Amino acid sequence: MRGRAGEMLVIGYCWACALLLPGVLCCVLGFLILKGGHTLGLELIFGDTDPIDALLLRRPVFDGLFPAMVGTLSLVVLAVGLAIPVGISAGIYMAEYSRGAVKRCFSLLFDVLAGIPSIVVGLFGFSVAVFIHRHFSENIYPCLLISAVSLAFLVLPYLIRTTQVALEGVSESLRLTAPALGASRFQNIRYVLIPRALPGIISGVILSIGRCAEDTAVIMLTGVVATAGVPHTIFGGYEALPFFVYTVASQYADAQELSRGYGGAIVLLFLCGGLFFIAFGIKRRMMHRAVYRV
Repeated sequence: MRGRAGEMLVIGYCWACALLLPGVLCCVLGFLILKGGHTLGLELIFGDTDPIDALLLRRPVFDGLFPAMVGTLSLVVLAVGLAIPVGISAGIYMAEYSRGAVKRCFSLLFDVLAGIPSIVVGLFGFSVAVFIHRHFSENIYPCLLISAVSLAFLVLPYLIRTTQVALEGVSESLRLTAPALGASRFQNIRYVLIPRALPGIISGVILSIGRCAEDTAVIMLTGVVATAGVPHTIFGGYEALPFFVYTVASQYADAQELSRGYGGAIVLLFLCGGLFFIAFGIKRRMMHRAVYRV
């Protein structure tokens, strides 16, 4: 009886912990919708500008979230695009080539990198921009490219670790099948190991997308501007939804402006959700192709 009661207690505790995260998520979403749901609409996105003119970049949007949405998308795509090749390549090296003291040393370095606060990464990006401005080109300032590089540096540990763990998790029998048939080490990695480890690798990419979309400390120091408009070049300033929410929350003038901040938070969540669904769709298609190849 005591064993049965203990088992039921553990099961109940596990269920409570499993339901805690969805419960908190529902509470946050409900609070945001309650506070800012009434602001959702075309006016919040485009302000007084005609949506067609805004989408075709015929007229600028001054009092809407459209420039911040475009800036956030541009930042995420550029940062993740810069981080993916380096992160996945480093993860493959850590899983398949690195051994002994070298692997332990790199593992320690990546763990330290993962623990660096984002504000420190932002200061690093700002320092790089100042250094380039002083010694190489006076036309370089904190900009979209500097922010993307800084965020790519911030999410590299996630990509490296998820790629390494995914590759190391491939079963030994499958790992040895291709070499037994005469495949080279590179062919084994390309045609067998990476397709099998693809779900874990894409999960790291999805985590990186969320990290890039929500971070505020880095972009505050590396190029985000409150009224920059739609970014036309990677060497200019830009707007971003996290910075909009931060500025409204810290210096709102009235309740209506604060409601727009809540509306901006909802738009940011929907934007991140859309990026996640796109990433999941790509993940499923790549998984199906990988299964057929293997």
